[in-house]
Amino acid sequence: MNNGFSNTWAILKRELSGYFSSPVAYVFIVIFLVLIGFFTFSGNLGGFFERDEASLAAFFTWHPWIYLFLVPAVGMRLWSEERRQGTLELLFTMPITAGQAIFGKFLASWLFLILALILTFPIIFTVEYLGDPDFGVIICGYIGSALLAGGYLAISCMTSAITRNQVISFILSVVICLFLILAGFQPVTDMLIQWAPGWLVNVVSSLSVMTHFFSFQRGVIDTRDLIFFLSLIGFSLFTTGVILRSLRTN
Repeated sequence: MNNGFSNTWAILKRELSGYFSSPVAYVFIVIFLVLIGFFTFSGNLGGFFERDEASLAAFFTWHPWIYLFLVPAVGMRLWSEERRQGTLELLFTMPITAGQAIFGKFLASWLFLILALILTFPIIFTVEYLGDPDFGVIICGYIGSALLAGGYLAISCMTSAITRNQVISFILSVVICLFLILAGFQPVTDMLIQWAPGWLVNVVSSLSVMTHFFSFQRGVIDTRDLIFFLSLIGFSLFTTGVILRSLRTN
């Protein structure tokens, strides 16, 4: 147990320090903060002031769409870079399991994304200055946003293990995450109703991250929503392990 934890911790520190040893991490954080600020406070897009309420609804609304491109940009290098540089074989020769390596890399990237999310705290002060916000709803929104980023990241981790080309990994991640966004949209469900049975439409709509993320935006932590995001992360990381083990066998 202790050996497994120490191995995972070593991988986590290696990956996390790798982010901040280059300008990539700082560029990503700046781009994320600029985009989230622009879309939140832009009158035509976010409607923060037009809502006339002390809430971060305009802030959280854009997270699924901003994460759609920025999170795959973080996760596309996790395993593609290892395969391209030939260090994946070296990693497999070390006394470390595939699960420990996957979990360590994922946690490091997830912590990096959570750090970028925490740096949006000035928006909370803005809302508090303008009114009397419900901090319970805000905290739930941040928890949901962190889980959403983790789900996207796990998918990016999986696609990164499939190919050594980071661009292909990025595109695959964006396509899969876009499907998880659009699955619950009304135009999509209306189209499915025309030719698919009702149970299939319900299954597809239940796969939408928007449906489950919306509950967190309203300040509700539902067990079903937690299970959805944790299952999405667990399934994607398990699939990553299957892919890497097949590469190791070959």
